[in-house]
Amino acid sequence: MRVSTILATKGASVATIDPQTSVADVVDELRLRGVGALVVSRDGLTVEGVVTERDVVRRLAERGDRVLRDKVTDLMEVDGPTCGPGDTVVEVMAVMTELRVRHVPVTVDGMLAGIVSIGDVVKARLSELEADAQHLVDYLVTGR
Repeated sequence: MRVSTILATKGASVATIDPQTSVADVVDELRLRGVGALVVSRDGLTVEGVVTERDVVRRLAERGDRVLRDKVTDLMEVDGPTCGPGDTVVEVMAVMTELRVRHVPVTVDGMLAGIVSIGDVVKARLSELEADAQHLVDYLVTGR
């Protein structure tokens, strides 16, 4: 299965946030949108980074509530991985595992086209494995 299949199912909508936004506003956006990550982008098209719940929690542990006055640029992950619609679920899963990230923006020609989470990727992979198992059962039962 390819990333494009995931996006076709879940949609290509991406929650973005301006890099000059305060961390307090990031926390609010994450809560309001019910997401674990926001793509950092001034224009909603280019990926400048990603800011996650995990980033906020780690920085809170280091600096206390002073971090809430910081800007996204003080917190965000830059130069993180991206993927394309043609990448396979297995490829994206490997990147997520290796780099220990849970959200990967999808880009086409350098422009934001969606985002996939570890939950999206695991769900897609489980669907693939279930389909493979059913094909094997069908083959064993029918001989075809």
